[in-house]
Amino acid sequence: MIESWRWYGPELDTISLPQIAQTGASGIVTALHEIAYGEVWSREAIADRRARIEAAGLHWYVVESLPIHERIKRGEGDLSALFANYRQSMANLAAEGITTICYNFMPVLDWTRTDLTAPLATGGSCLRFEAYRMAAFEIHMLGREGAEADYSPEVCARAKTWFEGSTQDERDALLHAIMSGLPGAYDRYDIAGLRDQLALYDGIDRDEIRRNFKRFLDEVIPAAEELGLRFCVHPDDPPRDILGLPRIVSNAEDIDWILQAHDSPANGLTLCTGSLGANPANDLPAIAERFAPRIHFAHLRNVRKDPDGSFEEAAHLGGDSDMVAVAAALLAEETRRASEGRADAHIPFRPDHGHVLLDDAARGSFPGYPLIGRMRGLAEMRGVIAGLRGRRDG
Repeated sequence: MIESWRWYGPELDTISLPQIAQTGASGIVTALHEIAYGEVWSREAIADRRARIEAAGLHWYVVESLPIHERIKRGEGDLSALFANYRQSMANLAAEGITTICYNFMPVLDWTRTDLTAPLATGGSCLRFEAYRMAAFEIHMLGREGAEADYSPEVCARAKTWFEGSTQDERDALLHAIMSGLPGAYDRYDIAGLRDQLALYDGIDRDEIRRNFKRFLDEVIPAAEELGLRFCVHPDDPPRDILGLPRIVSNAEDIDWILQAHDSPANGLTLCTGSLGANPANDLPAIAERFAPRIHFAHLRNVRKDPDGSFEEAAHLGGDSDMVAVAAALLAEETRRASEGRADAHIPFRPDHGHVLLDDAARGSFPGYPLIGRMRGLAEMRGVIAGLRGRRDG
């Protein structure tokens, strides 16, 4: 497996490429976050980013992500120009030798958390999704019609108590946390702006989102096949409907539908053990084994779940998911690919959403992407993988 590291680029990331090289990772996962959604990524901009990475002795393995415009997710209007721009960006990436594209189809927001600095028992902090705070946001701050039906009576009662006792600063912090899942340099929504965005999805149900997703696949996967690219969809985070928006990449059934919607090796999966692991019904080792031939990239992290639907980022080997079994499934798939003589036998992975440890907080890095916390996660998974390889070789 290829040890990789997410980097937001020279203008946005407070962690430098030389620092990343010291973690032992050899690969970089990045994107041109400064380019607006729907615009073409020029070959020149891609080449410049690649040259910076290679000058540090690293290799750009995965694009995360080549974002999909919201109009495509909504199936809104004439999309021919947006699809043409997307395919041109694909062609420019392929021309620069970058062949794996991670993306998501989550409407409006990417990952969603209610706490960016939830305290850990041993010190440091982590990202957390607190069900009653999310309910307080939806019901009392956003005023979303029907939001109460998405939460248990107990969670709704706690939400009401929290909201009535909260200060404006606490409510602002909650909004900031929820908006922090948006990547790159784009403005976050205020309450009115978020309402406006959600209104654009009024009347769009799960079936329509699926139809729009299939259209996206039909527009880009044939081009990916011609260009030698591999697409890998990222699961929903959290893996449940949120803000009244349908989520369609949350479990094994969803993944199977996506991979069959355009049945091609170029249409694959990013195995994110944290996103899928937040759903108690998901068996991660079984998912890894079932879809192994179509896994092109992996996010390895762990979560600890509560019965009310809350969860938080755990240490990579300390949560509810069996990360050793997941790593074993990925290594078995690499062995299978190698036996076929494939040049792409090795699967890039990266540690994800690390804890904020020691002096991480002083760096001001993106939420979930500290230096020391992720380096700990990388070291833990490195040890697991080395142990499994030794067992296999022995």
